[in-house]
Amino acid sequence: MKRMFGKVEVIFDDSYLAMALIIGLLLIQSSVDQLERLLAGIMALVLVGGDAFHLIPRIIVILNDNEEKYRKFLGRGKQITSITMAFFYLLLWHVGILTYHPENMSIWTFLIYALALVRIFLCLLPQNMWTQRYPPVNWGIWRNVPFFLMGLVVAGLFFTYRNSQSGLQWAWLAILLSFLFYLPVVFWANKNPKLGMLMLPKTCMYVWLLVMCLSL
Repeated sequence: MKRMFGKVEVIFDDSYLAMALIIGLLLIQSSVDQLERLLAGIMALVLVGGDAFHLIPRIIVILNDNEEKYRKFLGRGKQITSITMAFFYLLLWHVGILTYHPENMSIWTFLIYALALVRIFLCLLPQNMWTQRYPPVNWGIWRNVPFFLMGLVVAGLFFTYRNSQSGLQWAWLAILLSFLFYLPVVFWANKNPKLGMLMLPKTCMYVWLLVMCLSL
């Protein structure tokens, strides 16, 4: 069963990386005079680039069945992914701003950047022990507090203006569902590794979000 799931995960991860890369390139290639489409394309490439640092070592581990050998690469890859996700949400915020043109958003934009900086700072601290087999859960929670708040603010923007752009009316739901699948992994995956399977539907939410961006 474990071997079968491993093969499914490899196929899933490969498909996700390829799909996100293609969508990103399509958005950039077709972004003539559309800054929001260009930013969405860059956002997709940031997502796939950051996730590749974690998923490619993960795929290698599954295929070689030797996790300890690649422990350092897995940990650093997870760290890089965690940092690039802050940039992903910064770009998504600006995609929303350019799409909806809301007024008086300076304070909210400042908050998004402040939360991103806190997130990145926390991810860089050695107390995270990224390369350990069982990194401390409390640091996983602390570094995800500003990340979760970023998600709420961005989801709030897309929810508020959900009827202004037909292609993005469900972007807020994709964001919230991604966190719904992600948070149990943060809190309890160390005790119950099977919860890591929730990262698959979480990833699907990001693909859904990128597909919606094609409507810009």
